Amino acid sequence: MKNLRDPRVVANARRSVAALFVAPLVLLTNSLRCPLLLDRHVPSRQPHPDLVAVCFVGEMAAISGEGQGMVGRHDEIVKAVAQLESERHPRWVFWSAQAEAFPLVSHNIHLDRCWDIAETHRLLAGGRDADPAVAWATVCRLATSDLPRTSGGDLFDFATEHDPADQGDPESPVRSDGYLRPEAVAGAWQTSPQRVLAWADAAVDTATRQMVALSELSARAVSTGQSESAAALLCVELAVTGLPVDRPTLERLIEAAAGPRPRDEAHAREIRLGRDADVLRHAPGRESTDLRNPLQVRDLLAGVGVVVPDTRAWRLEPFRHTHPLVDALLTWRKAERIATTYGYYWLDTNIGPDDRLRGAWTASDGAAGRMTAQNGLHNLPTPLRPAIRAHPGHVFVRSDLGQIEPRVLAAVSGDMSFVRATQADDLYAPVGAALKVERPVAKIAVLAAMYGQTSGAAGEALKDLERAYPTAMAYLQRAYDEGAASRAIRTYGGRRIPMWENPVDPPPGTLPAIIAGRGRFARNAVIQGAAAELFKAWAATVRLTTRHLGAQIVLCLHDELLVHVPIEAADDAAAAVDAALSASSRRWTGSTDVRFVSDTSVIARWSDAKP
Repeated sequence: MKNLRDPRVVANARRSVAALFVAPLVLLTNSLRCPLLLDRHVPSRQPHPDLVAVCFVGEMAAISGEGQGMVGRHDEIVKAVAQLESERHPRWVFWSAQAEAFPLVSHNIHLDRCWDIAETHRLLAGGRDADPAVAWATVCRLATSDLPRTSGGDLFDFATEHDPADQGDPESPVRSDGYLRPEAVAGAWQTSPQRVLAWADAAVDTATRQMVALSELSARAVSTGQSESAAALLCVELAVTGLPVDRPTLERLIEAAAGPRPRDEAHAREIRLGRDADVLRHAPGRESTDLRNPLQVRDLLAGVGVVVPDTRAWRLEPFRHTHPLVDALLTWRKAERIATTYGYYWLDTNIGPDDRLRGAWTASDGAAGRMTAQNGLHNLPTPLRPAIRAHPGHVFVRSDLGQIEPRVLAAVSGDMSFVRATQADDLYAPVGAALKVERPVAKIAVLAAMYGQTSGAAGEALKDLERAYPTAMAYLQRAYDEGAASRAIRTYGGRRIPMWENPVDPPPGTLPAIIAGRGRFARNAVIQGAAAELFKAWAATVRLTTRHLGAQIVLCLHDELLVHVPIEAADDAAAAVDAALSASSRRWTGSTDVRFVSDTSVIARWSDAKP
């Protein structure tokens, strides 16, 4: 598809920097049989030279940026994106990759780079709310507490009708007060090709302003925006690609834990009762106990001499060999979880005819910004892992970051003594030597420092840590103090993490614990958040550097990557994964001082990986 925009027309259309958009120019054609050239509203802020927005609204779609101004049907714009990607590899701008990258990924279009406005807003402002209205208002430095809203249809709702703040060019998605039109955010305003393209213009302008805002924080924050955006695009690819599954093995494993596939509800109840009976036979006379009721289970345990305040698995584990009932109960719980959460209904619902487990992915869930997934992709029980098998002709390259959090602490704090400890394969060994304690004690001390545990043996070890690594401990203490004071913190990569205020009327004596808990949260969040940033930078690099090998990332689990790759390319892919860690950590930290390590192996089944 040839370029349909005449740059001279655009240049003549530009207004002063104060104006957000210029008046619409002539629509060259009103036919939607092919993508249109629209001389349209041009953002006042000079766009970044490689930004190209893609927007899908209703039955129309648009491309804007880099001299491009096209509107057409979805399939026509998808084709145009594929051509531009092959020719120029621009940085594609999405209001949200979750929605607007899906039509591209589902057509097997691989995009090298992107900018996700929603994820970048979460990075800049914190929290989950990231629709275009709040993202735009934030970078325009407008108040976000009372954004314009669409009419609710009530007789007395005058939210948008005759709103004096909503004067100005009706063909611009931006009101005269600087806010986005709420009907544009809702997708109801884009009723013409000009308006669809103007909406894409607004995306380019928002992305440009976000880059400026991040650059005011640091150059690293701009890089974080890029990797967070890449992670958002990867989430769409993960949802479309799915995780390879060996269905027959999975069915056998489910049957071994939960029993045969029920014929009907009566048969299902019979299977449940049989599973319960394997536990209750150890407590004669208590066969009517409901094992799904924690209070009744606690009474059941007390009847055999096991008195516990609650029935959590970790609480019961030390009593496993005290009475056979406890061991049977813990075994029952694993089987019950598979039966109720990962049983036959789960299998039939979430695993496609191509033997792939699929679920929605989120690029930054919670304050730490970690990737998460649904439908069991992030919490599949270990007994079912043998069913995660590479498809014929393929293997997995599995790589797991080692001791990532303490190594991240060394990087973000700049404590050179701690940095030197990262050169060891086992970081806790030199730390133990510095503290003059055994390696297990050193590990407890470091983890306690990052998680805010200050009592008991951990508290004693923390004193030694503060003497040996004062800069690292001071970094954590500053985060604690900010959190305790209800002040927002930022991670190494620039993610803002808001803190909550004290309750208005806390119960007597609880306020110190509330403040301390908030401080511990902040202390850990700066490490967890930074680790998530490094992980996503690594995953984004692996995504790009292994594509030519036919490799696809199929799972991102905490600090672990699972890459599906043709057998003949396995060794090259494994080497690329390790090289990607070195490259991404060097870019992330700005040096090679901190050593990051990974355990990388080529396996056929997920269960083949070392624990």
